[in-house]
Amino acid sequence: MPEPTATILPSLSSALADVVARTKSAIVSVHSHRSRASGFIWKPGLIVTADEALADEGEVSVKFADGTTQSAKIAGRDHTTDVALLRLDTRSDGGETIPDTASVAFSPVVPDLGSLIVVVAAEHGVPTTALGVVSLIGSRWRSLRGGEIDARIELDVRLRSSHEGGLAVNASGEAIGMAVQGVRRILVIPGATIDRIAGRLETHGRIARGYLGVGLQPIKLDDGVGAMVMSVDKSGPSAAAGILQGDVIVGWNNEKLTGMRSLMRSLGPDSIGTVIDITIRRAGQPVQIKLTVGERAEA
Repeated sequence: MPEPTATILPSLSSALADVVARTKSAIVSVHSHRSRASGFIWKPGLIVTADEALADEGEVSVKFADGTTQSAKIAGRDHTTDVALLRLDTRSDGGETIPDTASVAFSPVVPDLGSLIVVVAAEHGVPTTALGVVSLIGSRWRSLRGGEIDARIELDVRLRSSHEGGLAVNASGEAIGMAVQGVRRILVIPGATIDRIAGRLETHGRIARGYLGVGLQPIKLDDGVGAMVMSVDKSGPSAAAGILQGDVIVGWNNEKLTGMRSLMRSLGPDSIGTVIDITIRRAGQPVQIKLTVGERAEA
């Protein structure tokens, strides 16, 4: 009777190789001003890559698995979710239109803890792969920069910087998201987050953010922390609500302010147009103010 490993390991190896073979045509290399990363065809003519790995300036080129190189423009980027969208030029270097048959469709299923994940990336256009395991699963969360991420997925896998932006694929061959470098760990930006953010970038070229119209300085108080108003935009929401320079914000929607970071995180796209109950201290006295969050103008 043959040893179990004599049949299991070859079958597993073949299955993983098949997963990579079915995915690699959608993978690209992204080169931008001394920075190299991976990406994938999200829609015809549109590439998603990791924003953190994309240079702030200069030309962008995309290299496909067949060796074709094409220039691209940044259609939009969102540093809070690490999603950047590139729009390919109409025609390739050889004058032929790039085929769009390899676009990625994400699975909505969050992988189980301990399940195998293959990260398919690219190095100078050549597909690469790394095998890892899901080491942590969590619910919806906010990034340190305030972005809404639909699920917390961490991988135990080694990832080169040039492979950031590659696809995370489960053992069934379904793409679940984009692999990126987190703080001391590898994260997966889920497909639901990518589709939501990239969709807004495709349509609007940016992700709208809430705007208060004040310059704030964190300060320590005897009973906690506050945010002192250092300046007020005369045409902004805070001025309209009656907030003055020198006021100290101590409460937000009937909760004590815990810091500037939490305040800024609350100013995501969904905050625009909402009415916020703000507690301030003015000359040492508490004052309640209702403020309608505006939209930050594009820089």
